[in-house]
Amino acid sequence: MKTILTYGTFDLFHIGHVNLLKRAREMGDRLIVGVSTDEFNLSEKSKTTIVPFEHRVKVLESCRYVDQVISESCWQQKADDIVKYKVDIFVMGDDWNGKFDELKTLCNVVYLNRTQDVSSTALKQAVAVLMQLKQNYS
Repeated sequence: MKTILTYGTFDLFHIGHVNLLKRAREMGDRLIVGVSTDEFNLSEKSKTTIVPFEHRVKVLESCRYVDQVISESCWQQKADDIVKYKVDIFVMGDDWNGKFDELKTLCNVVYLNRTQDVSSTALKQAVAVLMQLKQNYS
């Protein structure tokens, strides 16, 4: 049995997330997804999420490509999780290309191409623009 592991915030779940999870799951028999906690996002990534952690976990648990969801609370846990869950392949989007190469001593590391023109950041920016336009015309 081949185990795949990926991590992310998965805020404003969108087609790019679905594509990443589908492609990751196709690489093996079991996909584990680490979801960044709200605290980790704020303290280490300087990101505020719109969707609370518990809701993001529920969304991922409902995705047919995902077999298990775990929480991510620090950068260092990736190596521990690889060992703990006997991971064969660690997968991340190519925006992280090279950032996790040190994990290659523990498992295969794969960076997948992102879905073009789709990201949570872009969605947040579009919503902010729409809200500003709405405010200007009210």
